[in-house]
Amino acid sequence: MSSPAQPLAASLVQSVDWLAIAPPTIVAVVGLVVLVADLFVAEHRKTLLGWTSVAGLAAATAMLLPLLDGDRSTFCLTGDAAVCSYTADRFTLVIQFLVLGGALLAALLSVTALKDARKDLPEGEYWFLLLSSAAGAALLPASRDFATLIVALEVASLPAFALVGLKYGDRKSSEAALKFFLSSVTATAVSLMGISFVYATTGTLYLTQVADRIQDVDGQFHTLAQTGVVLTLVGFAFKTAAVPFHFWVPDTYAGAPLPIAAYLSVIGKAVGFSGLILVTVVALPSYADVWGPALAVLAALTMTVGNAGALRQQATRAYSAVRLLAWSSVGQAGYLLVPIAAAAYSGDAEKSIGSTVAYALMYGAVNLGAFAVAALVGRTKALNRVADYRGLYASSPLSALLLAFFLLCLAGLPPGIIGLFAKVTVFSAAVDAGLGWLAVVMAVNVVIALFYYLQWTALLFRAPEGEPEKHRVPGPVTAAIALTGVLGIALSGAPQLVLRFTDTGLF
Repeated sequence: MSSPAQPLAASLVQSVDWLAIAPPTIVAVVGLVVLVADLFVAEHRKTLLGWTSVAGLAAATAMLLPLLDGDRSTFCLTGDAAVCSYTADRFTLVIQFLVLGGALLAALLSVTALKDARKDLPEGEYWFLLLSSAAGAALLPASRDFATLIVALEVASLPAFALVGLKYGDRKSSEAALKFFLSSVTATAVSLMGISFVYATTGTLYLTQVADRIQDVDGQFHTLAQTGVVLTLVGFAFKTAAVPFHFWVPDTYAGAPLPIAAYLSVIGKAVGFSGLILVTVVALPSYADVWGPALAVLAALTMTVGNAGALRQQATRAYSAVRLLAWSSVGQAGYLLVPIAAAAYSGDAEKSIGSTVAYALMYGAVNLGAFAVAALVGRTKALNRVADYRGLYASSPLSALLLAFFLLCLAGLPPGIIGLFAKVTVFSAAVDAGLGWLAVVMAVNVVIALFYYLQWTALLFRAPEGEPEKHRVPGPVTAAIALTGVLGIALSGAPQLVLRFTDTGLF
């Protein structure tokens, strides 16, 4: 005779859609393979670990193609197939493309960086941590319950702390990692408290169920629910480097290995913004009157403080090039927040979210390109000052032209048409939502940012001081610069492709 426990056990068994979860799974498996292989690979053949990691990230990116034919979900409730923990829809695939493509470019830069480090960076641990973080970052946009969302966020973040401080005997790197770790853990703790409040008022962790149930919360729990919404946003605001949670960015970028700074500037933001979109627009649309104004104010503060910080950078200060890119990334985060805030006021939230995703794709391509050129210059100029870029055109014309193009894209000036197009898209999202004051703040900040972007661009073509120093470009760095350059130029030629690609299908 069968016991009552048997039907219950059978009802809990779920089928797994392996194709849907293939991209993050491949990255995680390759990370484990690299960690084990590190025990057996001879010291002079450690570069094989790097190329294995690059191949794994390329394979994971390629596995996005079979998922384009339609939405797929897995790990669903047995009683309700529409409520799932993992969904591979268009929004997920676009963010996964940004994450995995960005991690692939960071891996290409890392191959050369590890070779130049001469054993200061342990290769096996480095590649394992990078792949682990990339796996968590790829999982996050597919997460459709708070538990999976927070686990993915921490899997993406914890290895990043270690990567920042991995360099042997480097005090600056260790301090940067400690500041990054302590501030991130505090933000995560606050966010978890917020999620616990939301769970207490709704009785579920699934985002779509939270959206339904939080509208009917008893009056006595209304304040608790509002507090939970605000606290939940804190952790994701930290990941996006929104003011006032931005203070870790300049020191962390300057102290980290340059490929990791590039990784954090793009993949770290993709993680934060995709999580923020899922929490606000999918789980908490009925509380738009709480998170909408909060995000609008955060957007204005973030772009203003970021651009002000970039303006203050002195060209002769050590690591000023990386610090300028760090402050610039804070300013860009402000622009990325604008359409999410607009989604609270707009009748077409999906269009607003598409604007953020479109801007993130543009920013990811050109910012990684700028970091790739910075990695090239940093091979001969260890302090990586903005002043070190004077006369780069005389020693490396193609690198100088591409860096100028990337900076003009970030500024939103021709020939960087994709940058201009992305800024206009974000600007129109604010105007359409009735946030005229935020559009004005954005316009003022775009003009302010022109100063430091154009100042750096002009420096590239000035006469060098002394003999121009030739920059030998290693193959992996060449590939990273070329890929970002081709992508930026192609999108500048056909910017409308970005909006078609970012039709998120999130609703």
